[in-house]
Amino acid sequence: MKLWQKDNTVISDLIQQFTVGRDREFDMLLAKYDVQGSLAHTAMLEHVGLLPNNEYLLIRKELEAILMDIEEGRFSLKDDVEDIHSQIELMLTERLGDAGKKIHSGRSRNDQVAVDIKLYLRNEILEIKKAVIDLFDQLLLLSNKHKDKLLPGYTHLQLAMPSSFGLWFGAYAESLVDDMRLLATAYKMSNKNPLGSGAGYGSSFPLDRTFTTQFLNFSGLHYNSVYAQMSRGKTERFVAMALSSIAATLSRMSMDVCLYINQNFGFISFPDSLTTGSSIMPHKKNPDVFELIRGKCNRIQATPNELTLLTNNLPSGYHREMQLTKEILFPAIVDMKACLQIMYLMLSNINVKDNILDDEKYKYLFTVEKVNSLVNIGVPFRDAYRQVAYEVENGTFNYSGVLQHTHEGSIGNLCNDEIKKMMNEVIKGFEK
Repeated sequence: MKLWQKDNTVISDLIQQFTVGRDREFDMLLAKYDVQGSLAHTAMLEHVGLLPNNEYLLIRKELEAILMDIEEGRFSLKDDVEDIHSQIELMLTERLGDAGKKIHSGRSRNDQVAVDIKLYLRNEILEIKKAVIDLFDQLLLLSNKHKDKLLPGYTHLQLAMPSSFGLWFGAYAESLVDDMRLLATAYKMSNKNPLGSGAGYGSSFPLDRTFTTQFLNFSGLHYNSVYAQMSRGKTERFVAMALSSIAATLSRMSMDVCLYINQNFGFISFPDSLTTGSSIMPHKKNPDVFELIRGKCNRIQATPNELTLLTNNLPSGYHREMQLTKEILFPAIVDMKACLQIMYLMLSNINVKDNILDDEKYKYLFTVEKVNSLVNIGVPFRDAYRQVAYEVENGTFNYSGVLQHTHEGSIGNLCNDEIKKMMNEVIKGFEK
């Protein structure tokens, strides 16, 4: 039985399968949030006099019991039930009779789904936020720990100038700061209440939307009922953009790791227990984890575009395409959390090689240092450049000086404390 089904209406099985799609699969992720939304809505109905107190108390008791079943893994969707919203309302009707039929007063399945998704995204964003902070802290720890270990810097994948592991780890830490700015914006969009907007045009019932906003601990509400529905798809897209930004950081670092772990580089290594081997080559230690992070994160970066293509050029009002946002975004969230978790594990076990730049093949990394040393004693820069270029061309270049990088954000002045302060400021953006 469907919530919208009329008496004696026979629905084609093929139509049912096509329209329901994968909703039942993803609705299990929304189950507890659907109960929370129903608890808020029925409390509001009682508050404004649309639901007798005795019936409200019965409904609340049963909803709390259902919520406990969900949290303890005892809840499932029946085979003949369309979605989580139908399941919960039908359960209440079976247990309470007419009282259970009253919970949909003043509510459409449209705003019911919208509030479920907002609650789900809000919770998932906070979990991702925590994982990003953990990874950020690990990167800064590694940056400080290995700040004096030099590393070749590349441009165009050609040897360029000296870098350091302090700079390398710190660069990705600061990248996460900017990623978190986007995540904080996505959180603010997800932390608004659409409940009470109905099918997108409000209700003739005297609903108290401020009541449900406070009940569900939203920071505010979507005031305009039309826009509350229009925020479907838009909210998901903003979340996807934030995930895409984090994914780009992880993907790029994974590519670096795949290079640096290669025997021709040999800058870093990981314990055997964290790498995989070859079925025919006994010497192999493959960075499969980082290749999969790179692949998964590249897929995540496609998510905003997929959501844009799905929702682009739709007129105002609800459209069934919105159902498909779940199967685009929800798996991306699962992958994002897994990638953050495994990246943290791998970096917690990274081994960094010492004295890399002592190798003769890296001597040309110091050409700029030689040029700058000549400038410091009064040689015009262009003349110093030509002199060092001549030495390189004729095989006479040599430099044994000490690096003097002292400006903000350089090898000798990483500014990690300032980067940490920036992250702390961004984290405040998640507060109400």
